Amino acid sequence: MTSLRDALVSSIRRIDAVSPGLTGRVANVAFFATTRQMRVRDGDRATHDTARRETIRVSGADVATYHWGSGARAALLMHGWDGRASQFATLVRDLVAEGWRVVSFDAPAHGDSSGKRTDARDWVAAAQQLAASEGPFELVIGHSFGGFASLAAVREGVQARRVITISAAGSIQAFHDEFERMLRLSPRASEAFERAFHRRLGISREEGVARFDSVTHPLPADAELLIVHDEDDPRVTIENARALHRAHGERARLLVTQGLGHNRILGADRVLDAVIAFAADGPHGFDQADASEQRGVRGA
Repeated sequence: MTSLRDALVSSIRRIDAVSPGLTGRVANVAFFATTRQMRVRDGDRATHDTARRETIRVSGADVATYHWGSGARAALLMHGWDGRASQFATLVRDLVAEGWRVVSFDAPAHGDSSGKRTDARDWVAAAQQLAASEGPFELVIGHSFGGFASLAAVREGVQARRVITISAAGSIQAFHDEFERMLRLSPRASEAFERAFHRRLGISREEGVARFDSVTHPLPADAELLIVHDEDDPRVTIENARALHRAHGERARLLVTQGLGHNRILGADRVLDAVIAFAADGPHGFDQADASEQRGVRGA
């Protein structure tokens, strides 16, 4: 968290009892705040540095894009809020080794991209631009907020045979609920916060559901979905993953891990194996991989 957001959170908790309306507006500022842009971790540096770099324009920002491999099958990776593309370094290496061509980007106000403000529409717009120039994508993978945005992007026309979400939720309301719970907002402050949110985006609540809610409005019928989530994720609760799973029925698979949290899950062997299996052969590949895992013969 930035010092600005820390101050806002402290203020929110003090003034809610006095002015719920003001509290809601201040909470909306905190909700959209981004931290200082994440630096590339040492373990991810080599993969980050080997990418072919390009730039696209999204909402007035220069957005850094990354390209690895030269395979016929293309995958798009979408990082989460306060994240960056280099967080996928281990997964990038595994996908390229399996013959995939991998594309990713740093959203505005994130990583090596410019900009001071952003929202989900920018993730979707970046995905649409990259789909036009680098697609069609056979696979789209999103982590956390990027998982939410990846679902919206595919629903808005980014072609993908398979989608994988990791530590994600499928609706705006899920993120609102988590945020309001963290701040312990009163019901009146929560209402004011959500009004301010929709006002900032220039859409009604109903329009937000229609565009971004992939639980109420699932992926296209021909898209397959793998949902990966840790049982004790402290930032996005497991019920969000279960709701996505229920909404997509037999074409979805759910992998629940333990002890990997919200970010470490990206580099866990079991998760990487499941992602590669699902990417190659959809639910059938995942079922086979999961059965091997349960028998304890993974990697034999």
